[in-house]
Amino acid sequence: MTDEAPVCRIRRRDASDLDECVEVLAEVHAGDGYPTNWPDRPGEWLTQPSPYASWVAERNGHVVGHIGLSRSGAGDAAPAAWSRRTGASAEDTAVISRLFVSPSARGHGIGALLMARAVRDARKRALHPVLDVLASDTSAAALYERLGWSLLATVDQQWGPTQTVTVRCYAAPV
Repeated sequence: MTDEAPVCRIRRRDASDLDECVEVLAEVHAGDGYPTNWPDRPGEWLTQPSPYASWVAERNGHVVGHIGLSRSGAGDAAPAAWSRRTGASAEDTAVISRLFVSPSARGHGIGALLMARAVRDARKRALHPVLDVLASDTSAAALYERLGWSLLATVDQQWGPTQTVTVRCYAAPV
């Protein structure tokens, strides 16, 4: 018997993965509080906003992680921050979102593998990858910074009539 981690495979998410993705997301929410506000329809939440693509990480035949890549939407702060910093259009960005890894699968580089896959896809589309993350999510911010992402801005966002959150906006290395 070896101490090596089981092989992780990153592949496109398909509709048959959504139930397992929701189960993993529920584990993440219970342990880490992500997403901050549990969605009424978590399967639909995973498919929003209109994604260019989404991927899952699979280990031993089970989904253990997820990431999405989408067009910039009205609630995304990072595309505007990237535009202000570079002079490029916010439409020249792709937003990385819905990244999570099962607590039991962490420590094996799965988050970095998922990020690399989404970044490759964004670059193939000639788009610059950006993302927003809650300022309180220090472990996610540490991952992005370890991967060389740059902090663009820290801004407050209104999430409904009674909730204001602070998000950190990041951009992938050029």
